[in-house]
Amino acid sequence: MAQRQLPRPREVFDLLRFKKPVWSAKQRRLDAALTIHDLRRIAARRTPRAAFDYTDGAAENELSLARARQAFEDVEFHPRVLRPAVSVDTSTTILGGPSRLPFAIAPTGFTRLMQTEGEIAGAGAAGAAGIPFTLSTLGTTSIEDVKAANPDGRNWFQLYVMRDREISYDLTRRAAAAGFDTLQFTVDTPVAGARLRDRRNGFSIPPQIALKTILNAAVRPWWWYDFLTTPKLEFASLSSTGGTVGELLDAAMDPTISYDDLDVIRGLWPGRIVVKGVQNLEDARALADRGVDGIVLSNHGGRQLDRAPVPFHLLPDVVREVGADLEIGVDTGIMHGADIVACMALGADFTMIGRAYLYGLMAGGRQGVDRTIEILETEIVRTMKLLGASSIAELEPAHVTQLRRLVPFSRP
Repeated sequence: MAQRQLPRPREVFDLLRFKKPVWSAKQRRLDAALTIHDLRRIAARRTPRAAFDYTDGAAENELSLARARQAFEDVEFHPRVLRPAVSVDTSTTILGGPSRLPFAIAPTGFTRLMQTEGEIAGAGAAGAAGIPFTLSTLGTTSIEDVKAANPDGRNWFQLYVMRDREISYDLTRRAAAAGFDTLQFTVDTPVAGARLRDRRNGFSIPPQIALKTILNAAVRPWWWYDFLTTPKLEFASLSSTGGTVGELLDAAMDPTISYDDLDVIRGLWPGRIVVKGVQNLEDARALADRGVDGIVLSNHGGRQLDRAPVPFHLLPDVVREVGADLEIGVDTGIMHGADIVACMALGADFTMIGRAYLYGLMAGGRQGVDRTIEILETEIVRTMKLLGASSIAELEPAHVTQLRRLVPFSRP
C-alpha cells in the first residue's frame, strides 16, 4: 500500500509549472496550430468563403489536387538506424543561390484578397527564413514593393505570356531591374481551368456583392475592416481587373504560347530561367536540350487540367533522365515537411509551397506565414532525424518508396 502524506507546496511546484499567459488572440490561435491542416481550419473560419475557396479549390472535380496529396500520403520511409542525426542541416543551394530550407514560396494570384498583408507578408517571411519568394504576374503587390519588403533576400518572378506581348516584356525588364534573380516562365495556362467553386461563389475582381456574400462575410468583420481600410485591391502588374478569374485569364493569356516565346524571354532575362508547369518526360527532355536552368514539375496546384499527372510521381523518371542537365523543382499537394523530404530524397533540387503559405496568411497575416514556415521546418528536421540523415545531401532514393494506387494499363 502506498504511503500517504499531506501535499508539500514546494514539492507540488517542483512537479507543476503554470503556463505563461499569451494575451494576443492571434498568437494563441497560431501557437495552437501544429500542422498546415490546422492553419487551413483557422483560415476557413476567418476568411469569407469566396476568398477561401479560391485558395483551397481546384479545377472541375478537383481530382488532380486530391491525387497529388494522396501521392504524398502514399509514401513509405525507410529509416537508417544507428546513424545519429543529432543536428540537421536543412540548407541547400537552389538555382545558384543559398536557401536555408529546401523550399520556396510559390507564386499566387489575388493574394491581398486572402488577407490584406498579401505578398508583403510572404516576401518578408521568406526573407526572414532565408528562402526564396516568388511574385506572380497576377500578384497584388508591385515588383518594386516586393523588393522593398525583401531587400536582401532572394526574389523570383513568375511570368505569364500575355496576348499583348509588350506587357510580358515590360514585366520581365522590371523584375530584372529590381534585382530578382530567377524568372519562372509558366507554360500550363494557355486558357483558364474550370474552377467551379469560383463560379458558384461568384468570385471576381472586384468582388461581387450578393446577399449570400454579405451573410457569409457578416460573421467575419475583421476581414471587411482590413479590406475596406487598406489600399484598393488590384493587380500590381496589370491594368485590367474586371471579371471572374476565368474571364481575366482567358482575356489576358495567349493559347499560342510556344518555344519561340521562351526564346524571346530568355533574350530579355539576365538571370536564371525556370520553366514551370512541366507534366511529362518528353517536355522535360526538350527543355533540357534547350538549356534552361530548371523546370518545375507542376500541374498548377490542380487548378488547370483535372486528371493531370501527379508531379511527385513524375519526379524519379525526370531526375533519372535530365537531372544532370538542369535543376528540378516540385509543387502541388505539399502539406507537410515529410512531403518535402520525400521529394528531396527522390532527387528534387527544391520544392514550392502555395496553399500552405496562403493558409498561414489567412490565419494570421505575416505571423501566420512565419508559422507555416516554422511548422514545415520542424517537420523536415524531425523526419530527417528519424531517417538518420544529417543533411539534405544525405537523403537518397533508398529512403523512400512510392506506393502507387493508380497503376496504368500497359500501352500497346
